[in-house]
Amino acid sequence: MKKTVLDSMLLASTDPDRLRDWYAAVLDPVRNDTMDDYRVLKFGDFHMMIDRRDDIGPKAVDAPRMILNFDVADARDVAARMEERGTTWVAPLEDRDGSLFATAQDPDGNYVQIVQLSPEHLAAMEATPQEA
Repeated sequence: MKKTVLDSMLLASTDPDRLRDWYAAVLDPVRNDTMDDYRVLKFGDFHMMIDRRDDIGPKAVDAPRMILNFDVADARDVAARMEERGTTWVAPLEDRDGSLFATAQDPDGNYVQIVQLSPEHLAAMEATPQEA
């Protein structure tokens, strides 16, 4: 029996082009397309669809409720690109036992965490048994 897979998310915005441009510039998606009215960014196997909504405000009201985690190859480089775009930091880049973490706000105020795990942390995660 096929297992459920989380494949995508819909991120609503009053300014979807600005939001898409920020994600594309700082996180370098595999794909950056427009499909109908959706701006579609692909990160790995995951799709972020950004759409205009008129029933929301311009800023996330309860931003810490959901944090988008991005596994990145070079957290310092991503953080620098975020800095270049005037990104607001919730938690600036820090080294946690060899792994790098930072939490920023996208232009709509959503929390975005970048993570670069150390080789040791990656090995420990891979050694942990996974459920089938």
